[in-house]
Amino acid sequence: MLFFIGQSLLAQDFPRDTSYTLQSAYQKYVKEYPNIALVDQQLEDQLKIQKNIVYKNTGNRNLHVDVYHPKEINELLPAVLIVHGGGWISGDKSMMKQIAMELAFQGYVAVAVEYRLSPEAQYPAAIYDVKSALKWMRDHSSDNQIDPHKIAVMGTSAGGQIAALVATTQNKGRFEDPADSTNTAAKVQALVDIDGVLAFIHPVSEEGRVAGLWLGGTQIEKRDTWIDASALTHVNRNTPPTLFIGSAYPRFLAGQKEMSALLDKHNIYNQSYKLDAPHSFWLFHPWFEPTMSHVVSFLNDTLKR
Repeated sequence: MLFFIGQSLLAQDFPRDTSYTLQSAYQKYVKEYPNIALVDQQLEDQLKIQKNIVYKNTGNRNLHVDVYHPKEINELLPAVLIVHGGGWISGDKSMMKQIAMELAFQGYVAVAVEYRLSPEAQYPAAIYDVKSALKWMRDHSSDNQIDPHKIAVMGTSAGGQIAALVATTQNKGRFEDPADSTNTAAKVQALVDIDGVLAFIHPVSEEGRVAGLWLGGTQIEKRDTWIDASALTHVNRNTPPTLFIGSAYPRFLAGQKEMSALLDKHNIYNQSYKLDAPHSFWLFHPWFEPTMSHVVSFLNDTLKR
């Protein structure tokens, strides 16, 4: 469903698809998995949470982040930028609340980012936005007790694809917003990709209409763009340590084996886990706990060494 949603801080409206929500994901999977439950940890009282902080103005409107801190911070902490999923067309940063709270509870500054979706702006706008958010985190690191040398990017589904592309292109200036006024680095020291496709054109990839809406055309019409938007295309010796967590659906693992092989070739630390779970598993019990256990263990190894 496509709506025009007004922003309280700006008079201008922007188009948004509201089809992917926590409740819609639950309704999609509960018939096949009747024992699932949405994660609802009550950790707010144990954390410091700041919502809707402006990190960027696109020229049309502001974009925001939600920042989750451990309470009583007395030192700089590693941080994680979290990118929500929704097929590049839907979803929002609030869907990452439970992941962000768990990370903050485990001693990280977690930042959930809003970025432009395809009804508002096509590729590469979302990549620009996430890299702008990384720059904002570094520019405001002292205000948020972030160690600017220990930042990871993490994403789920389409957010995983975006996170992976951000991490593999961190030395390529053309993936950064030319309107950014800062020369701050958009680099990351770790990547977590949860069920995010790594190669749009691949034997097991089933990306079609929705990806085409984001990429500006079908893979026949925009083949070069489909390839350029694939993280697998850009893996290099500067790619950070990487964690892959996948569902039981092969289409979301497109490019993972090849990327793992390239990381191994460059002697870059990487881990891969596959859960017997549906897509969007990170939103639900019983998969949330093992997912976050893998994530926290990996981040501890890479950012808290």
